[in-house]
Amino acid sequence: EAQLVESGGGLVQAGGSLTLSCVASGFTFDDYAIGWFRQVAGKEREGVSCLSAIDRDTDYADAVKGRFTISSDNAKNTVYLQMNSLKPEDTAVYYCAAGVFSGVPAIYDYWGQGTQVTVSS
Repeated sequence: EAQLVESGGGLVQAGGSLTLSCVASGFTFDDYAIGWFRQVAGKEREGVSCLSAIDRDTDYADAVKGRFTISSDNAKNTVYLQMNSLKPEDTAVYYCAAGVFSGVPAIYDYWGQGTQVTVSS
């Protein structure tokens, strides 16, 4: 059974940093792109960053470029999202997902349960 488990969320002051982790199991990790998404209650889920399969190209939403960094440790089937210079508008539930290299949530196959990130002003 495919499974993604996020961790690392929490409460941080504006300007601070957090690193989210996403551990994958139950599928061939290298064959899938991994994306990070976020969602605020009442709003649509939006793409934050994604990492392509095989060569691990990266892409970022404009709102997080220069502040967030996505990376992977293929030996550990883990993808990280390093978040620096956090802003209150980064507050959301963050999800990781496995699928096709895209910022579109609908085409991802597997999803984690989410981890809450709260940035105080």
